[in-house]
Amino acid sequence: MADKGYCVKCKSKKEMKETKKIKMKNGRPAMKGRCTDCGTGMYVIMKVE
Repeated sequence: MADKGYCVKCKSKKEMKETKKIKMKNGRPAMKGRCTDCGTGMYVIMKVE
């Protein structure tokens, strides 16, 4: 499952690896993963369904 997110370290949108869906403290869904280039942790806040 490869989704795109913004990498703060690379300063651009990148593909994420090792993604998994999580639920934030406020109940909103999010996607957590790592940048394919530098390995920095990335989060993408998803739309509430």
